Amino acid sequence: MMSTYLVTGAAGFIGSHSVEWLLGQGQRVVGVDNLRTGHLENLADARSSPRFEWVLADAGDEAAMRVLFEQHRFAGVLHLAALVSVPESFRDPALNSRLNLVAVDNLARLCLEFDCKRFVFASSAAVYGTAAALPNRESASPQPQSPYAAAKLAAEVMLLGYAASYGLEAVCLRYFNVYGPRQDPTSPYSGVLSIFTDRCQRGLPVTVYGDGEQTRDFVSVRDVARANGKSLLDTGVVVGRYNVCTGRAVSLNQVLAIYRELFPGVPPTTYAEARIGDIRHSLGDPQLLQDMLRFEAVILFAQGLRELALANR
Repeated sequence: MMSTYLVTGAAGFIGSHSVEWLLGQGQRVVGVDNLRTGHLENLADARSSPRFEWVLADAGDEAAMRVLFEQHRFAGVLHLAALVSVPESFRDPALNSRLNLVAVDNLARLCLEFDCKRFVFASSAAVYGTAAALPNRESASPQPQSPYAAAKLAAEVMLLGYAASYGLEAVCLRYFNVYGPRQDPTSPYSGVLSIFTDRCQRGLPVTVYGDGEQTRDFVSVRDVARANGKSLLDTGVVVGRYNVCTGRAVSLNQVLAIYRELFPGVPPTTYAEARIGDIRHSLGDPQLLQDMLRFEAVILFAQGLRELALANR
C-alpha cells in the first residue's frame, strides 16, 4: 500500500537522491527545504512526479510542520535538514543547537502527537571523534569534538529516549564520507571529492593538505539514499544507531591516481601542510546495518568516483 513520507532537507545532496529512491519504490513524498544550502534544481526529476509535493519551509518551524502533519498523516519521517558545516557550528553554536537539536525535538514530538511511527535521523560519524579505535563501531563511547558533533549525538540520545518512552521507531544513521552527483563543490564545507572533481574538470591543480596518505570511508550517495529509504520502509527495523559506510579505507593518494587516469592533462598535485583538526584516518564498521536491513554498500569506489568525475563533463 502506498504511504506518504516526509523528507526534510529534500533539495539537498543526500535529500534529493533519497526522495528519488522513495518515489522509485512507489511511495508518496512530501519534500521540505528552506534552500539555505539545498538547490531546487536537484529536485527537477522528483517534481515531475504526481506523487511528490514540494514545500518551501524551514523544517525547524514547528507551526509550518504541524500543518503538514495534519494534512498528510505521515507513515515516517526522514530528517536530513541540518546545519551541515562543522566550522559554522563553532562560529554560531546557537544556530547549530536550533537546527541540529531543537528542530529534531520538534519533529519527533509531532511524530508522537500524530502517530507517525518511524523517524530516521541523519547523524554523523563525527560523533566518534578523532581518538576512537578503528573501525568505528556503534558500541564505542562517542567523543564529539565540535558543536556540530555534540548536537548530532544529543539528538540521537533524545530520539532513543523517545523510543524507549513512547515507542517511536527511531533509527539514527551515522554517515561517513558521502560522495556523488549534486554535491556542491563551491560550498566551503563540501566533500573533498566534489572539490577535486570540480578542479580537475576545469584543468586546475588539486591541493592536498598533508601527505595524501590520510584515509576515508567513502560511501556513494546512491547507497546512502537506499539505506535511508530501507530504514523508512522496512518492517523489521530495530531502534538504534547504525553506521552507513563501506568498511573500506581509501587514501587521498589512491583517489588522485584515479583522477590522473581520467584527467591526464591536469597539473601535478600540490601538497600543503596538514590542517589542524583534520582527522588522519576514518573507517566504519558496516556490520550492524547489514544485520538489520540486509543492507550493503554496492557501489565500488572506483566506479562511483568515475561516475562523479565524468558527470557534467
